[in-house]
Amino acid sequence: MAEQRDDIEVVEEKGGNKAKWLIAVIALLLLAIIGLGVMMLIGGDKGEAGDAKQEAVAKQTPIYYTVDAPFIVNFSEQSNGTVKYLQVKMKVMARDQMVIDAFTLHLPALQHELLMLFYSQNYDVLVTGDGTKALQQACLDTINQILKSESSLENELEAVYFTSFIMQ
Repeated sequence: MAEQRDDIEVVEEKGGNKAKWLIAVIALLLLAIIGLGVMMLIGGDKGEAGDAKQEAVAKQTPIYYTVDAPFIVNFSEQSNGTVKYLQVKMKVMARDQMVIDAFTLHLPALQHELLMLFYSQNYDVLVTGDGTKALQQACLDTINQILKSESSLENELEAVYFTSFIMQ
């Protein structure tokens, strides 16, 4: 009987070794998969952060230009039959000096188009914040359209700011 116990013990040890070996292999595979996943997540974050840094470096500082003369117009569509006026002072912003140079070169044409844009507005619409923002966007679109038609610029104005907006 002692011999049988030895055989049984040997068989149990071999079975136990296979189970331990299988568990170790599975654990190593899991660790490898987890490690690979972590590396991909960390690597992806570095790539995105690197892209953001490159964009920040590539993005130039803003250049502002003040339009000296205010725009003063009456509205083509008056409110309740009373004469209303609009006075706007503005600044424009670009990140390329060539855009600002083109803006100053074509300022007479730009002023004319902006005056026509301001004149065509409705007083009752501009009283609202949404109306003012829509006018600001319309100014930006008008300026960029003229600059593209008059010059061969790759960049364009990024923003129009109303530094004074008086309606009465």
